[in-house]
Amino acid sequence: MEANAQVKEARAHLKYARISPRKVKIVLDLIRNQDTDKAMAILKNIPNSAAEYLLKLLKSAVANAEHNFEMDAKNLYVAECWVCPGPTLKRLMPRARGSADRILKRTSHMTIVVREKN
Repeated sequence: MEANAQVKEARAHLKYARISPRKVKIVLDLIRNQDTDKAMAILKNIPNSAAEYLLKLLKSAVANAEHNFEMDAKNLYVAECWVCPGPTLKRLMPRARGSADRILKRTSHMTIVVREKN
């Protein structure tokens, strides 16, 4: 392979999803380096709430690859995927004797990158 050969890839981002990054990372580890068909099958059949977000995101990445870069959908695989923490919403919950506990409602920024197999 040439040193200057450009690898074609398509990506999709989802920002400010109201789910903890820790929960998303578990599901991302299942689909990393899988064919897109197999990754979609995994996401459809696992009971995690993160799977719904990631299935929609994966479909978007595949559509971007087909429409923007004219890649063949059958040759795609999940090359990279990661999640970063977004802003945390801080809320208070009343507790006994006039005190309060802080509730942290975490958000996530997710990214999926698909590439064609050689």
